[in-house]
Amino acid sequence: MLLTSALTSGLGLGSMYGLMALGFHVTYAVSGTMNFAQGSAMMLGAVLTFTFSQTLGWPLLPAMLLALLLCAAYGLLVEVLAVRPFASRGSDARLMATVALGIVADNPVMVTFGKEPRSLPSPLKQAPLELGGAGLGVYPLDLVIPAVGLALAAVLHFVSRRTRWGTAMLAVVQNRSAARLMGIPIKRTVAVAFALSAVFAGVAGMLIAPLFNVQSDMGTVFGLKAFAVAIPGGIASAWGVMIAGLLFGLLEAVVTVTLGSGYTHIVTFGLVIVALAIMPNGLFGRAEVRKV
Repeated sequence: MLLTSALTSGLGLGSMYGLMALGFHVTYAVSGTMNFAQGSAMMLGAVLTFTFSQTLGWPLLPAMLLALLLCAAYGLLVEVLAVRPFASRGSDARLMATVALGIVADNPVMVTFGKEPRSLPSPLKQAPLELGGAGLGVYPLDLVIPAVGLALAAVLHFVSRRTRWGTAMLAVVQNRSAARLMGIPIKRTVAVAFALSAVFAGVAGMLIAPLFNVQSDMGTVFGLKAFAVAIPGGIASAWGVMIAGLLFGLLEAVVTVTLGSGYTHIVTFGLVIVALAIMPNGLFGRAEVRKV
């Protein structure tokens, strides 16, 4: 029973890592840039959903939709303020700028929302599932989170491979000059990618919030772990980062149950290093071909 509960919790946690890692994948696939403000977007998804649904008393669905819309606006803000000015000059300082903007976003939330952890109730976490009259210790939300994560990964994979916008997205990162000549709106495509990145993180935040407390600094550690997932998963592969997230979450759950929480980060991050040493391009990544 304990192991079953831990594994389902690990799947939910891993799906959240995978969703955030999908955000890293989207921005990297379009602009070659990592969006290190992902943790803040994840925190905003959880905090805004709590504020609208619990503080203001809105129905849950409108609260979630508005929270995601504001997360998308935050993603656009990150691209306009922290990426575009540096990208136009070919400066790699945009990576640090996304980190700085994430910190800037965290602090006003800390002042207004407070540091006190708060619980977000969910209709999917009221009663555990039963089998033959016996409780399984598994809530519907534990199964919904990985289902949503895998579905979004599938949609993203389809869009990037089978639609005009996906083709344009890939063309922008491969050859900007050629993409511009073909009439592809490069700035708009990159901006949409950053908005989509923040939406993925916001979805992760609002789904995981009922399982963990909502806090103004919750995105910091989760964002770091999501980045640790994105690289071994193969940052250029939507399926790779999602599967790596699931494996990371399951590994965390198993280590916590068997060895204790004190060993969780030691073992998980240690295995991430080993995975990168064995597969430097990730699970589904491909070695970059360089012309000489």
